[in-house]
Amino acid sequence: MSKSKRLIELMMTVNRMRKFTAKELADQFEVSQRTILRDLQELSELGVPLYSEVGPHGGYQVLNERILPPIAFSEEEAVAMFFASHALRHYLFMPFEAESSSALNKFYFYMPGDVRDRIDQIKNRMDIFTPTRQQKAEYLSILLDGAVQQKVITIQYESKGGYSHRNIQPVGIYASNGFWYCPAYCFLRKDFRLFRCDRIQSAEYDTSGILPMDHRHIHLGNWDSLTRQTPSYINIAVELSREGVQRCENELRPVPTIHIYQDGTGRIEQNIPESEILYFAKFFIGLGREATVKEPPELIRCMKDILSDIMAKYE
Repeated sequence: MSKSKRLIELMMTVNRMRKFTAKELADQFEVSQRTILRDLQELSELGVPLYSEVGPHGGYQVLNERILPPIAFSEEEAVAMFFASHALRHYLFMPFEAESSSALNKFYFYMPGDVRDRIDQIKNRMDIFTPTRQQKAEYLSILLDGAVQQKVITIQYESKGGYSHRNIQPVGIYASNGFWYCPAYCFLRKDFRLFRCDRIQSAEYDTSGILPMDHRHIHLGNWDSLTRQTPSYINIAVELSREGVQRCENELRPVPTIHIYQDGTGRIEQNIPESEILYFAKFFIGLGREATVKEPPELIRCMKDILSDIMAKYE
């Protein structure tokens, strides 16, 4: 086995084993311990975070900040990976913000010159647009860790009613229309709730001793079906222009069921929670002439009240 191939396989092996001795590696690779010690020294110089312990129970350990082994990408795969990460730059806050920037820079720097030139050309001709929001979402990492590790997080949350302290167990985090959201089990409400991450003013691991629940089977795809609340629904019917169809598809989350006609116009007919009437009233007012709400009367009445308040401001 060539030295370069042995170093790559050695890097993969130590990442997998985490704790080992030089003799164990020498036996596995069928080389002398002296050769293995030289190889480990080279891996350490390449950035693999190795830690040695002396004594009868000593050996080597790989620290938590592991270095992954090289991965071979085709040119098309490399370009696709670059732009998958590059598209996230519109978000001012990310769970792995510094790490994402560092990884993207490394990825770009080590590409051949002609591939970098190709990426530079594509960057000016393709984008995945996401509205850039100025609201801070500073606690994405701890919320994500709480979801993965099944931990209870204490947060201070800002809502329409003011500030409140909550103990939550996050399900996960997701981004939509420029905002970050965190569905979580709320120990105060004893049910699942959806929290907007930019409204979380502080977040830390709970120290009061609340036992986390076993939510390993709960994820972003099914959490809302497990809520104990039984919301009251109401049917809406809205006629949309072509632009109205496009804006509803781009801006409403989740995307509603839109019946699209041959000319590109459309119609929404579906049930929404009655508690969200105000949200939809404001949204359809924002569409202006591109949407005409047909029913229910409650939604139309809410829109009229909002418009009357707006008119009163300018009389």
